[in-house]
Amino acid sequence: MGSDVSDLKAGRAVIRTAWRTQLCRTQIIQRRRRQQQHRLSPDLNEDNTQEEGEIPNIGSLQTTDIEAGFPPDFDKFWKVVEDNPQDFTGWVYLLQYVEQENHLPAARKAFDKFFTHYPYCYGYWKKYADLEKRHDNIKQSDEVYRRGLQAIPLSVDLWIHYINFLKDTLDPDDPEANSTIRGAYEHAVLAAGTDFRSDRLWEMYINWEDEQGNLREVTSIYDRILGIPTQLYSHHFQRFKDHVQNNLPRDLLTSEQFVQLRRELASVNGHAGGDASAGDDLPSGTEDITDPAKLITEIENMRHRIIEIHQEMFNHNEHEVSKRWTFEEGYAKYMENHSIEGVRHVYSRACTIHLPKKPMVHMLWAAFEEQQGNIDEARRILKTFEECILGLAMVRLRRVSLERRHGNMEEAERLLEEAVRNAKSVSESSFYAIKLARHLFKVQKNLPKARKVLSDAIEIDKENTKLYLNLLEMEYCGDLTQNEENILSCFDKAVNGSLSIKMRVTFSQRKVEFLEDFGSDVNKLLDAYDEHQALLKEQDTLKRRAENGAEEPDEKKMLTDEQTMASAQMMDGDMQVNQAAYNYNAWYQYNYQNAWNYGQYYSPST
Repeated sequence: MGSDVSDLKAGRAVIRTAWRTQLCRTQIIQRRRRQQQHRLSPDLNEDNTQEEGEIPNIGSLQTTDIEAGFPPDFDKFWKVVEDNPQDFTGWVYLLQYVEQENHLPAARKAFDKFFTHYPYCYGYWKKYADLEKRHDNIKQSDEVYRRGLQAIPLSVDLWIHYINFLKDTLDPDDPEANSTIRGAYEHAVLAAGTDFRSDRLWEMYINWEDEQGNLREVTSIYDRILGIPTQLYSHHFQRFKDHVQNNLPRDLLTSEQFVQLRRELASVNGHAGGDASAGDDLPSGTEDITDPAKLITEIENMRHRIIEIHQEMFNHNEHEVSKRWTFEEGYAKYMENHSIEGVRHVYSRACTIHLPKKPMVHMLWAAFEEQQGNIDEARRILKTFEECILGLAMVRLRRVSLERRHGNMEEAERLLEEAVRNAKSVSESSFYAIKLARHLFKVQKNLPKARKVLSDAIEIDKENTKLYLNLLEMEYCGDLTQNEENILSCFDKAVNGSLSIKMRVTFSQRKVEFLEDFGSDVNKLLDAYDEHQALLKEQDTLKRRAENGAEEPDEKKMLTDEQTMASAQMMDGDMQVNQAAYNYNAWYQYNYQNAWNYGQYYSPST
């Protein structure tokens, strides 16, 4: 174990040394370019007495020298973040302001202070570097990029921005420019190339080498990326096959690889039977084959073998990628097997710095703390987030379920009652009323109290079909013989209420079916049948009026009711409202007055 750690430290030291060497080379090339520009325009820098490349230490300068010349509203924005450094929105306004004013000293002060609190915001590192570049401070811009990459070396985006910066600022005529850019690419893929979403960086590297005509370098890069599990692994393999098919093998491979492959194919042909001397006629080195037919055959065989070798790499990589599709969601879960404090640290940073307004992360954190037995901490996380982001039902319901799981039924009931009272709309109040009623009925076994909750909600929201459906579902779950009056009362509320005619007909039909199946009084059945026939006539009348243009149907309301009825198929208990699932129509044909000719048996009551 000790030797592994030592090797790791040694490897990192090598990378750091190479990186410093590369940076020195970059600065030398950039300095040469600026010197050439200076020789062309010697008057541009006559008044510049500051040492080249030195970023002024704003903190050490006198206020009268620097800050007195700051933009007029700088102090106002600065005070906000100075009083509350956790106010990210305040930082955004400050940085936008200094960018808009294009005041370099003020911008340096703002950005430098910002990154002491938020070093992982790669986009702001680029903004800072671009600001320096706009003022022709190429070295300072390069330094800002390097500071950013030291803070977040895994940022693929920041590496891409930095490499594009090098391409833009290095002298293309300088013989060292390409090696500098290649070195930057190498450091980028070493630092961030194993990231699951690093595909853009690899593809950018491949395209750049291809533009330089370095086909062997392109092949070498593909040899690496095809063994790394990334999101676009399949895309890389397809591009590699195109690369092989569109170029000659001797141009794609090193001399050693080409000779080795040629000998391998010759050996296979020699052991395959047939003309054994055919392989002996082929050259064993890098020299060309003079016979055009044999040359074409060799090229195709080589291409096939190259792709075949990499197909094996691709298959293995595909298996590895399948394990990583849910990495981002399962990272904290993975950490649980290694360090509980590590998981807590991941969640804490995510919820307090990176994703302070994302509910799912906070809920996962609370669930994690609950798993560890830290119930009070789980409560605190959910309550704090709900106070920060008001009105999220998912968070309130998670708080309720947390209390329920730990036996605090009164607190769970209180949270739901509070949600009903504080709801911002009638529909929201009805939503929580349903949740409260189901909690009272299913968990606390208090049907009378649950019934009252829904009945009160119906008085306020008379057109909400879900309230009637849930009330019926609860009543159906009881003893039907003893609960008949409550069930009929619920049906009557729906049939005689403010629902659309289509929904009233549906509830009326269910009432007849209930009395047919479970009713104790035939007179109630006959009365329900007569009421149903009257509703059918009313529905037909409304349809004819709509067809004649005398009355417009409420299509939107009818559509909402249909969706509500469809969703009710998921309800528990015996109460099923979907006609396909509880298809009495197929037998009784209540909607067709003469199908079973009920009239000849039951005369309408007068």
